[in-house]
Amino acid sequence: MEIRVMAVGDVVGRPGLHYLTSRLRTIRKQKGIDFCVVNGENAAMNGMTPGQGEDILDAGADVVTLGNHTWRQREIVDYLDETSRVLRPANFMPQLPGQGMGVYETGKGEIAVVNLIGQYQMDVHCDNPFYKIDDILCQCQGIPTVVDFHAEASSEKLAMGFYLDGRVGAIWGTHCHVPTADLRILPQGTGYISDLGMTGPRDGVLGIRPEQSIALFRGELTSRFAPAAGSCWLTGAIFTLDGHGKCVAVEQVLDMEG
Repeated sequence: MEIRVMAVGDVVGRPGLHYLTSRLRTIRKQKGIDFCVVNGENAAMNGMTPGQGEDILDAGADVVTLGNHTWRQREIVDYLDETSRVLRPANFMPQLPGQGMGVYETGKGEIAVVNLIGQYQMDVHCDNPFYKIDDILCQCQGIPTVVDFHAEASSEKLAMGFYLDGRVGAIWGTHCHVPTADLRILPQGTGYISDLGMTGPRDGVLGIRPEQSIALFRGELTSRFAPAAGSCWLTGAIFTLDGHGKCVAVEQVLDMEG
């Protein structure tokens, strides 16, 4: 039995959360989605609050994943230990709160979701994701598995994609907020894309007000980052997995206002 999994790019700020809330359930119905994973890494611009996590789940996500800004909103610490539907990267230090992998029921059977973080230029303390995923997959044998790899470098994401080819149903990259054009099925049957993109203001720099980003790159002082004005978009990908957990179809998602 096939299962259609939609992965949605990083939610950015209040505009991104509002757009997700207004559109996700409609997209799910239109596309026949069985299971949906949304990256909530930037719902508070830096990190995500428990309330925002609940809002993303209420909007139609089955699981929320995070990344390098996980701990920026400290009220999330207890929340991560209380919920199984919000994941932080599994290769964070083991003493930290929360979990990085979960197994969930869908109308078409179980599915495992793994959240990993890259090591290149991510400024976090973490274990090597290539070793960590081996340990995790031992727990997922026989269960279709998908992976959100929150990483900066496309080379690290591609390497992980080929490392996991044939071992997971799909792996997608998050963090860069720009949808890439390399959506495909790898040779051994794993769906792949280097970056899903983002959900939020499209007339900004990764969702941020352009003037703030320009000032940063000019070496000037700037205020706390704020979301850009204007219309929003939601970008992501859909992976169709067969009864053996292999990807048989891939589709990019681009939904925008105006």
